[in-house]
Amino acid sequence: MKKKWWKEAVVYQIYWRSFYDSDGDGYGDLRGVIKKLDYIKSLGIDVIWLNPFYESPDRDNGYDISDYYRVMEKAGDMAIFQELVQEIHNRGMKVIMDLVVNHTSDQHPWFLESCSSKDNPKRDWYIWEDPKEGKEPNNWRSYFAPSCWELDSATGQYYYHSFAVEQPDLNWENPELRNGIYKMMRFWLDKGIDGFRMDVINLLAKREDFSDAENPYDISYLANNPGIHDYLQEMNREVLQHYDAMTVGEIPFVTPTEGLLYVDEDRNELNTLFHFQVADEMPTWDMIRFKRIQSSWYDGLKGKGWNSQFLNNHDHTRQVTRYGNDEEYREQSAKLLATMIHTLPGTPYIFQGEEIGMTGVRFDSIEDYNDIAMRNKYHEEVAKGRDPQEVFESLLLLSRDNSRTPMHWNDAPQAGFTNGEPWIKVNPNYKDINVEAALKDQDSVYYYYKKLISLRKENEVMVYGDYQDLLPDDENLFVYTRSYKGVTWLIVLNHSDEQQTFVFPEELQQRGKQLIISNYQPKTQSGENLLDPHEARVYQIIES
Repeated sequence: MKKKWWKEAVVYQIYWRSFYDSDGDGYGDLRGVIKKLDYIKSLGIDVIWLNPFYESPDRDNGYDISDYYRVMEKAGDMAIFQELVQEIHNRGMKVIMDLVVNHTSDQHPWFLESCSSKDNPKRDWYIWEDPKEGKEPNNWRSYFAPSCWELDSATGQYYYHSFAVEQPDLNWENPELRNGIYKMMRFWLDKGIDGFRMDVINLLAKREDFSDAENPYDISYLANNPGIHDYLQEMNREVLQHYDAMTVGEIPFVTPTEGLLYVDEDRNELNTLFHFQVADEMPTWDMIRFKRIQSSWYDGLKGKGWNSQFLNNHDHTRQVTRYGNDEEYREQSAKLLATMIHTLPGTPYIFQGEEIGMTGVRFDSIEDYNDIAMRNKYHEEVAKGRDPQEVFESLLLLSRDNSRTPMHWNDAPQAGFTNGEPWIKVNPNYKDINVEAALKDQDSVYYYYKKLISLRKENEVMVYGDYQDLLPDDENLFVYTRSYKGVTWLIVLNHSDEQQTFVFPEELQQRGKQLIISNYQPKTQSGENLLDPHEARVYQIIES
């Protein structure tokens, strides 16, 4: 396995519209990111990932792009962006940005041309099909709508959209379209960015036929279709191999065997990936399932490809709420989850606010939510005759707005995020959970993250170490080792609300051990076999 800077990095994701508002319009912006770079640097971050800030009608918070070459007004302008890149580099950090090339906005000039007539030169830049018996071409669903087809009354054909109606999919079979994308990628790389997080990159290739799906609700048919690896290898040849760029693909619906095809170092496609066997497919905490997922991905990629570790992002509920205990044991739980993510194999990602233990939110009404996926699903289910309150309750846990509320900087109005009215309500618990308070408390979640990140920079075993799960069938304890060049670390996690007994493995009992980090005060030797609720410990095993 080759050593690479992006394998050793810790990445901090900035959902800029909720990060810091520098001009009082209620939206975070790129100038706000610049103002907070010293905070990010002080945490020990190596790479910043910025969510999309391209020109956009903003129907899906920037993932509906109308101009790949402009910065949306809410975010700033190109001069501010270039200043941001320079300031990030001045602090010894790198920056990657979202690459959204499965679809555009329906307001993009390409689509406006494509839908203007059937014989327009850009008609084939998108996917068009005739009606079938006067209806949609097939029964496929999109992520955000009951059908992935929308009728264009002017031309009498349907266009294809994997997400919202306002997000038509690009036709990657068209070589002119692909060249247009590669040109755009070079534009941003030449401006100094250090890579891309590639949005739903395994959706680019579509199924060769448009026959009905046996189960339209299992939308895995949208992804991993023939041709996808040809496109990514061409992208690498045409663009990526000419830059020292980090690439991480958002790749749902993959097993480790399929995932390796994207990140195998000999295939020249992507550096690493986000799979979603946890975030999409494990709605609540399931210890045995999580362990099996970790082991299968470690075994599947070992020595060939690289994984990513995350439990939350802008699309998924904050980890301490979804997978931990955000009430009685919020701080302990937040620290345990951090210990786990930073000691498992792969590059760790921190979503803004995670480092202070921010929680998910529960608003009172569907009207308080901006998430287009949640709102569309709510209206679809209510239209079927279901009770509106029941539908609302069922959607709360996995609403994307759980993670999109503004960053808590202090206990001032609007959590110090803005002097205006925020685009989405602030989580009411900001008075207790905020950066200012965390920085004053040496035992806070923030300083625990800072120590974990520092340890990762100083100890290659956290990056390149072999992984072994020692208690694969235990429902409460997650105990594993990382080993590298004669160094062995033992990670012991009690992921439960109850005290648990832990007996050190027989092969380790006769060897010395040094406690590296823990989220509780160190136990005396007589009590070290007892683990408190959500206790996390990392030991270095001393060779005898």
